[in-house]
Amino acid sequence: MSRTRTAVFAALALVAGVSGPAAAVTPSSQAAISAIPCTVDYKIQSDWGAGFTAAVTVTNNSAAKSSWSVKWSYAGNQQVTSYWNTKLIQSGTAVTANNETYNGTLATGGSVSFGFNGSYSGTNAIPTAFTLDGVACNVDDGSSGGGGGGGGGGGTRVDNPYSGAKVYVNPEWSAKAAAEPGGTRVSNQPTGVWLDRIAAINGTSTSMGLRAHLDAALAQKGSGEEVVQLVVYDLPGRDCAALASNGELGPTEIDKYKTQFIDPIAAILSDSKYASLRIVTTIEIDSLPNLVTNTGSRATATANCNTMLANGNYVKGVGYALAKLGAIPNVYNYLDAGHHGWLGWDDNFAPAANVFKQAATSEGATVDDVQGFITNTANYSALKENNFTINDTVNGTSVRQSKWVDWNRYVDELSFAQAFRTELVSVGFNSGIGMLIDTSRNGWGGSARPAGPGPTTSVDAYVDGGRYDRRIHVGNWCNQAGAGLGERPQASPAAGIDAYVWMKPPGESDGSSTAIPNDEGKGFDQMCDPTYTGNARNGNNMSGALPNAPLSGHWFSAQFQQLMANAYPPLS
Repeated sequence: MSRTRTAVFAALALVAGVSGPAAAVTPSSQAAISAIPCTVDYKIQSDWGAGFTAAVTVTNNSAAKSSWSVKWSYAGNQQVTSYWNTKLIQSGTAVTANNETYNGTLATGGSVSFGFNGSYSGTNAIPTAFTLDGVACNVDDGSSGGGGGGGGGGGTRVDNPYSGAKVYVNPEWSAKAAAEPGGTRVSNQPTGVWLDRIAAINGTSTSMGLRAHLDAALAQKGSGEEVVQLVVYDLPGRDCAALASNGELGPTEIDKYKTQFIDPIAAILSDSKYASLRIVTTIEIDSLPNLVTNTGSRATATANCNTMLANGNYVKGVGYALAKLGAIPNVYNYLDAGHHGWLGWDDNFAPAANVFKQAATSEGATVDDVQGFITNTANYSALKENNFTINDTVNGTSVRQSKWVDWNRYVDELSFAQAFRTELVSVGFNSGIGMLIDTSRNGWGGSARPAGPGPTTSVDAYVDGGRYDRRIHVGNWCNQAGAGLGERPQASPAAGIDAYVWMKPPGESDGSSTAIPNDEGKGFDQMCDPTYTGNARNGNNMSGALPNAPLSGHWFSAQFQQLMANAYPPLS
């Protein structure tokens, strides 16, 4: 947690706050703008005795700027070791932070945030003066009104961030959904915002950046509580067992992941402007489960996954993300935990929990940085299979022996998530952790939805005739034919479950059906080709993918229409 110390000094004597979120000065008149040309919020997010992480937010109350330079001096021997969202120069005790090419514009009343890591010995003395382009600044201590707001602000997290809160509706996804015939029936649903490459943080000419989404969430929030759902997804060597969602960073680029991806995200999320939001982060989908199931001598192993196991960069990256984001009081970290058709087998269940514990206690992270886990992210596993249970037998043969279940301990996502939560607590995670289940595409409704159990002529006929999940194989994951929207997002739907969420925005492709050249680091995975006959990870079955799909993350109208047609509960 961040250290809380604030001080006030007027006129040319300045204020440097070292704390969690502090309220920025909002001038109420031109006179106030003239008297207080700029404000600075300098806060130490973490301090481990020989080093520290600091975040700085500067608000410009004078004329708009196209570039900026912030200066201060240390009284001690602090040395900046790395930085983000700024070009930082240190000469002796004097520090100068200049804008990057992408954040030089600073409007009247606008703010900019940057951060850095530093080392020191002795006392980590607080800077006593700041200037913006040579003009002395003030920093408010929060006593003039305003404040950190509700939600997770002020250093106190609630048990379940979704309880009593609205959830952010992404206007970009909402517009695409509403433009589809019948899409207005769901276009007001909250979905996850995916930060899946460095460029996504600041946005592009055609997409909103992180600050823009957070600003929009504040506008939606009103006087109540608001959850913003983010997917943090750009590990080195990402998605080592697939190609459609390969990322931009190579297997060894862990330092780039830390300084150019996680650090800038943390700097933005720690801005006091957003302290009243409850920010839910889904941390690195698919990464840690791959280390359990797709390494070593297993038939499902890949060379890329063995590389990531050997270099430790999945564990290091996840640990670093948890530590950096977990230090922000209104951020709630949920670690991705695969799904029942991945980790539900005895060989995977307990080992996965131990790998998660390893990651959650690496790179400075602790289990206190994990508020929960999310299952079924961007996947299709049915929430609840009502027509059979894992304990059923047919003519003396257990359901576990059916080809579909294949000795798994779980037949659906709810039972898996609840059991896995218990396992996670048993290996050392806090007893208050909650689970999220992504229900964006696991409804499996429509005319093909079974009305009751299958025939008892054989265990396979019984399971196949009664299962809602109509995939060819539980390992199929790309743009699945026949899928439908699942339960609508809702808080506290079942014991141990914090929320059902639509973390994967319905209508966004899982990957392209054929190879498509692109500059997004996304490869072509045969599991997205409807003519592909499979591999060891899906039992050498057909892929079950829809044809004519675009790149992962791109809008796929045919999929969206299918999801609405097969929604369960049905759309009205």
